[in-house]
Amino acid sequence: MESMASNMQNTVEQNAGASPSTPLLDIRGLTVEFPGRRGNLVAARDVSLALAKGEILGVVGESGAGKSTIANAVIGLLDPPGRMASGEVYLAGRRIDALRLPAMRAIRGRRIGMIFQDPLTSLDPLQTIEAQLLETITAHLGMTESAAQRRAVELLDAVGIPEPSARIKQYPHQFSGGMRQRAVIALSLCAQPEVLLADEPTTALDVSIQSQILDLMRQLVRERALGMLIITHDIGVISEIADRVAVMYCGAVVETGATAQVLARPAHAYTKSLIAAIPRPDRKTARFRLVQQHATVESTARRLDVKTHWLGQRRSFDGDGDGDGDGDSGVDSSNASNAALVELENLCMRFTTVPSVFKSRRRYLDAVDDVSFSIRRGEVFGLVGESGSGKSTIGRLICGIHAPHAGRIRFAGVPLDARGSRRALNRLRRQMQMVFQDPFSSLNGRMRVRDIVAEPIRFHRMAEGAQLRAIVLDLLDYVGLGGAAAPRFPHEFSGGQRQRISIARALATRPRFLVCDEPTSALDVSIQAQILNLLKDLQQELGLTMLFISHDLPVIRQMCDRVGVMKSGRLREVNDTETLFTAPRHEYTRHLLDLMPKLDILSGDGGDGDNPN
Repeated sequence: MESMASNMQNTVEQNAGASPSTPLLDIRGLTVEFPGRRGNLVAARDVSLALAKGEILGVVGESGAGKSTIANAVIGLLDPPGRMASGEVYLAGRRIDALRLPAMRAIRGRRIGMIFQDPLTSLDPLQTIEAQLLETITAHLGMTESAAQRRAVELLDAVGIPEPSARIKQYPHQFSGGMRQRAVIALSLCAQPEVLLADEPTTALDVSIQSQILDLMRQLVRERALGMLIITHDIGVISEIADRVAVMYCGAVVETGATAQVLARPAHAYTKSLIAAIPRPDRKTARFRLVQQHATVESTARRLDVKTHWLGQRRSFDGDGDGDGDGDSGVDSSNASNAALVELENLCMRFTTVPSVFKSRRRYLDAVDDVSFSIRRGEVFGLVGESGSGKSTIGRLICGIHAPHAGRIRFAGVPLDARGSRRALNRLRRQMQMVFQDPFSSLNGRMRVRDIVAEPIRFHRMAEGAQLRAIVLDLLDYVGLGGAAAPRFPHEFSGGQRQRISIARALATRPRFLVCDEPTSALDVSIQAQILNLLKDLQQELGLTMLFISHDLPVIRQMCDRVGVMKSGRLREVNDTETLFTAPRHEYTRHLLDLMPKLDILSGDGGDGDNPN
């Protein structure tokens, strides 16, 4: 940390001309428009925010509220045809919104650092992490290559990436989602900026790494007199780090004030509703409470009669050798038993981190190390742990995306052996589907929604022609999108709507087992509540068995029957959900629970999620 603060004097000299009372970042009457054929879309309306040295200002609100638009406008990165229709932006008393492009480029990165929301799109997939860090360090600080290399390793170590000297040589795709987010944070700190704009900086991080990152940010702000504008949908993060908070709705700031005051005694009706929608960490509730403005959304998701609906027909694995389950016309009756549907025995998965033609020089990462557990029919089994602990790898192993290095996986008593016939494996894997963490990258952007949902049905030859079209429209209707979504493309939908498309696609083969890998990590509390209530309905109505992977402990408590805790590729504890949260056995589990954000605002009736609306 001493190395990271070594250029503090430079920052002081840059700000020497500004009055002590002058805000470090001053946004005045900002309005951002996106012109279109049907008129102008106003993404931000008359927004005024001031950020002082050494202060952390949180901006919270739902997706589409205009939070990220403000940050992009400050550094001149609005996507065309977006434009600042009115307003002014000042940095340390100097107006910057009217600067020409070369002058603005000199400010970006050097004086204003930016942490973007999606680490996959903000990192160059063709360059190593080291190359990207060195490029920024040498461009802005003028260090020698050796000094820049040392600083790059220090930055990765500071943001919690293990074995930074080795991992820095890798490419972004070789990092887990949480590790990519940490690399992006390290990249934003390279030039020691005065202002840090953090757009959802902890979205993909588990509670332990989130705590490290928040501590690091808080320390940087205090030691270097930085100003930080943190944009997030996670009110727990706001409560932990922000000095003040601004609540946005439909492009406008509806409430501002000290964090403790706004969260404990919100004045605006929207703020009250937003806080009430936070999943409770202290006890389990029947359903997730919806934000007031979206309380009618769930009514668009149609309930079904499982016995007669296409989704509920011929779903069981009857062991007749063809795997099509034709012997059963309804939901699998064996779900009522405690028999295991999925069994993992001594599962191991090893990835090569340093390839070499010489075996002695190769380095490996044991992503999954001797893991054994079972998932009972009809239950929701949760997996929690740090980023890189092996949670997602287990889900991918079960679904056949990866082949295990050692160990065995059984589904309904049948081994999922890659050496078996491809036809037999397809029959088994048709009954297990996966909902991925990022709904945008997991959906083909060149395919229409109707073709995305129909693809697995076509692949498994389950229906065709008019019947297939009717099934697709019915699935879209069931997840609350409606038939009007069918001819559109994924980019035309919000994050929550894209996740609903992913769920519709996963249901298309009438699976018995669903793997949900961080299905709501990038969603705000209102959309999260809709998606999680939908998953609860699916599990209850279709008798689905689920593996629910998440770093969000309050969500795990609400969704799961049993929970497994992962650390460094090994399973540390498995227990009933309530027992694990109230009387954890393993020291690491207790550590995770201690790091969970404590929101005193949920102690009253305002956060009660028992109300279905």
